[in-house]
Amino acid sequence: MKSKPLVYIIWLFLLSCGHTNAQNINVGEKLNGFDKTVEKILKDWNVPGCGIGIVVKDKLVFARGYGYRDLEKKLPVTPNTLFQIASNTKLFTATAIGFLVEDGKLDWDKPIKNYVPQIQFYNDELNTNVTIRDMLSHRTGISRHDNIWYKSDFTRQELFDKLKYLEPSIPLRQGYLYNNLMYAASGQIVEYLSGQTWEEFIKTRIFAPLNMSHSMFVVEAMQKQPDFMTPYYEKRDTNILLPYPFYTKQQGIGPAGAIISSINDLSNWLIAQMNGGKFNNKQVISYNIIKETMQPASLSASVPDKYFENLNSMYGMGRGTSSYKGHYRTGHTGAIGGIYSSISFMPADSVGVIVFTNGAHAGQLPSIIANIVYDKLLTLGDTPWSERSLKDYLKNKETDKEARKKPDVDQVVNTKPSHALADYAGIYEEPAYGTMVITNKNDNLSFTFNNTTLPLHHYHYDRFISPDDEIDGKWSLMFSADAQGSIQQVKVSLDEKEVAFTKKADPRLKDPNFLKKLAGLYELNGNTINIVIANNELVLNTSPPQHLEPYKSNIFRIREFSDQLVEFILDATGVPTGFKLTYDGKTVLFTKKK
Repeated sequence: MKSKPLVYIIWLFLLSCGHTNAQNINVGEKLNGFDKTVEKILKDWNVPGCGIGIVVKDKLVFARGYGYRDLEKKLPVTPNTLFQIASNTKLFTATAIGFLVEDGKLDWDKPIKNYVPQIQFYNDELNTNVTIRDMLSHRTGISRHDNIWYKSDFTRQELFDKLKYLEPSIPLRQGYLYNNLMYAASGQIVEYLSGQTWEEFIKTRIFAPLNMSHSMFVVEAMQKQPDFMTPYYEKRDTNILLPYPFYTKQQGIGPAGAIISSINDLSNWLIAQMNGGKFNNKQVISYNIIKETMQPASLSASVPDKYFENLNSMYGMGRGTSSYKGHYRTGHTGAIGGIYSSISFMPADSVGVIVFTNGAHAGQLPSIIANIVYDKLLTLGDTPWSERSLKDYLKNKETDKEARKKPDVDQVVNTKPSHALADYAGIYEEPAYGTMVITNKNDNLSFTFNNTTLPLHHYHYDRFISPDDEIDGKWSLMFSADAQGSIQQVKVSLDEKEVAFTKKADPRLKDPNFLKKLAGLYELNGNTINIVIANNELVLNTSPPQHLEPYKSNIFRIREFSDQLVEFILDATGVPTGFKLTYDGKTVLFTKKK
């Protein structure tokens, strides 16, 4: 008889110990005075409402709303209030991948390209080695790049195709770099291997057997329901609460954060997680899937707890693990559009907690409230979680206010743009991040990027800035000219680095039919140059070859020499008769051979 692996024995031990401990918890007695504690926290933090669910062993024993899900209408939070669980979606995606592993369609630890040849990373090393565990545990070495997907209209397939443009920041498996795009790609992998969309797969394999009948994926559908959470934020430098715009651009990035659910629905998910995948005495999720997602794969990037209450943070797949006051805990948090959540449980104690809030300025609250619940239920001692964090928040709020009163220290005064404002206008492109549109109207510039539009003001030289918007922040754009003196590039600090967008050329210069007309032999004083098409671009067949990049009008720039241009001369019918080569300030004419 084959012996059970040690981790399995430990898991069973934790479950058996947990059930014993859980049976001794008198929730009503332990939470005496808890309602007043929560109400005070919401008042102190100026947050409209929250929902709290507690699972003990295999039952939802506490489900309660506090405050308002809709402040204007004074609608209360309830156990059925729908909210965006954001990154708590990730464990659902990791579990979906686990089903495919169980079905024999891929392996946690073999290169994903073996199973999904469509996937392309930045280099051969990643293509050859990256596994689905690497992708789900944030250890590919590729950093977040969240501004690719945030507020964008990119489809999941388009986001999947952009992975090849993302240069790693650190070597593979040498550190933890959180990456939502890897989860979007994992959702696309679910579709490739199952034939179902990620949403359909989650519905049929997880939602349905767990009776999560009110859970969904689309914010617009949520807003048609009678009970959902509205987010709010504090108007700058005041305590006035205003509605925060719902984040709706989730479908491309969905597997990283699109699920919408409630305490009542999520309690079934939590019960299954806490009981080895069983729900209502049925094995809904394989124990092996739960074990694999909990297995530490990388060190968490979180700052070590300076108070030493939460230590040894690790990340598995879709969830983290740590030691909270000596108790093993696993869970995740979520944050999107002013809605925050925390879903966690302690395997050895068989206690789990769900918390969500709707204050955009108070992202710490779900974790704070969850900690207080654990402290009370397990008699771990009172810790001033809220008071500590609130003190830091109020200090930061005041510091930010004072900083905004001060003038910009790096501005060079009495400078002018190098060009007329109309010259900055245009469509600028970057392979991974997409397009940025600069508009000039009545000698006023503005920019649009991923459904964000803000005005621009001259800062100094060719740098322009936006106002410091309370929702969209302050943007700084730095323009630069090419060798010919035309404004050709704009750089913006996005995510982890500066991203350079290049002005879009005339689309005709990439049209295969137009390029075919331009290809052929050209002659000057008995010397010929053959222009051919390779990889959908024109190439001067010299030694070595020189590549023509679309520029403007009928003009191409030589990639290898940015100060050299090739301008094709067309007759009245659009047929090329020759081209002008401009270099070192001179122009020579090549004639097309017939």
